[in-house]
Amino acid sequence: MAAAIETKNLTKTYKSKAHGLVNVVDKLNLHVEEGEIFGFLGPNGAGKTTTIKMLLSIIEATEGEGYVLGKELGDFDVHKLISYVPERPYYYEYMTGMEILKFYGSLFGISDVAKMEGLLEKVNLHRDKTKTISQFSKGMQQRIGLAQALLNDPKLLFLDEPTGGLDPIAHREIRDLILSFRDEGRTVFISSHELSEVELICDRVAIINHGVIARQGKLTELLAGGRVEITVEGMKKEILSDMKINDGNVLELGNGVLFDVPAESDIDAIIDGTRAKGGKIQSIVPRKKRLEDLFVETVTAK
Repeated sequence: MAAAIETKNLTKTYKSKAHGLVNVVDKLNLHVEEGEIFGFLGPNGAGKTTTIKMLLSIIEATEGEGYVLGKELGDFDVHKLISYVPERPYYYEYMTGMEILKFYGSLFGISDVAKMEGLLEKVNLHRDKTKTISQFSKGMQQRIGLAQALLNDPKLLFLDEPTGGLDPIAHREIRDLILSFRDEGRTVFISSHELSEVELICDRVAIINHGVIARQGKLTELLAGGRVEITVEGMKKEILSDMKINDGNVLELGNGVLFDVPAESDIDAIIDGTRAKGGKIQSIVPRKKRLEDLFVETVTAK
């Protein structure tokens, strides 16, 4: 599959009075495939915003190469095929949703009112088209931002914190919209701290830390493994001291114990061993590795 975004050793260096030259983004190698939802994750100050600005050609890279939709960074024609919704978009509060679309449509030479009506309906704002932005909730503002981003029928959308600060219903609405973009064949590049949302919708992710990509790949592969919890009744922790459990924990639970072991452990051997010692198995619960666990493990690694 073709790459929607490809970078090779992309680097951005700034001067710091305290530390001299600092690589805010350091030899970044990103690969985003066409038609996927890609999550770009990292703690504050990791280099996410700087990377996005380079990909959008708002700032120039100090070193390295970058390609968006097969064109080198800075290619003007690519701007017609991409859209960007920042974390805190600003709109003129006295304008209505339709007026916003007409205003931004004029920048692209787009005056198709029927298309704009369709976009308002797509983001579920067609019943609110006479309301001004000052009357919009935060979720409605996010939705008009997505409608605006679709005006030029982009192949690639950059979304910065698309669900930040939204209530659960608005979360779901925005999530469904983003999934619909993928169904339409668009590529979506999301920068977000909402890891549970990213886990639900993204195909692949990259975790950046201190300007360097620390993890990158398919979510299914990065989250493979997980753990299994086995609850046993009628035995004490000390009875199990001779059982060899690699990378596992045994916790006291009143009249029993809880095994917390890697999914690849010999579960049958643990069950047989506990039964031989008089324990009664209450439950066996597979626990999938969460993106939050992977994120914390990655950014705190030395």
